[in-house]
Amino acid sequence: MPNPKIKILAITGSTRKNSSNYKILKFIAEQINNSFEIEIFEDLDQIPHFNPDLDTENPPKEVEDFRNKINQADGIIICTPEYVFSLPGSLKNALEWCVSTTIFSNKKTGLITASASGEMAHEQLILIMQTLQAKLEDNTQLLIQGIRGKINEEGKIINEETEIALQKFISNFENQF
Repeated sequence: MPNPKIKILAITGSTRKNSSNYKILKFIAEQINNSFEIEIFEDLDQIPHFNPDLDTENPPKEVEDFRNKINQADGIIICTPEYVFSLPGSLKNALEWCVSTTIFSNKKTGLITASASGEMAHEQLILIMQTLQAKLEDNTQLLIQGIRGKINEEGKIINEETEIALQKFISNFENQF
């Protein structure tokens, strides 16, 4: 019987359709070893605003669906832009719905921040994921600055340094499993 594929949930922190972050996740999905199955989650804008009063045994359906996808995944990759020196509100909101759970505990997680600068959002993402007890490795964290000039409309990486960094990220992520 063949080995089941390793399930990866890839979360794009941008709500923009066909964003640079989505294109990076598509690139990773195309390049990763075929023993991995990647689902790209693009529905952050469907998750309601975090409200502790609703974080009960029966949270909103969109939250429950999001949590189930994380729970069923063997690993997580988050690729996000930086908005106003911070994480996009929709990504932070989705992660806030996970604080009262243990779904990220020891979950192998790769983090990519791809933006104009991205430094502050990257630091915040690492801190939040550490708080959620995700399993983070230094070699599966990547900051790509100036992303707009490194990827074209079709999603092709047009900067050799960035492509090498992403290939290294993919290899390091695969090696965790």
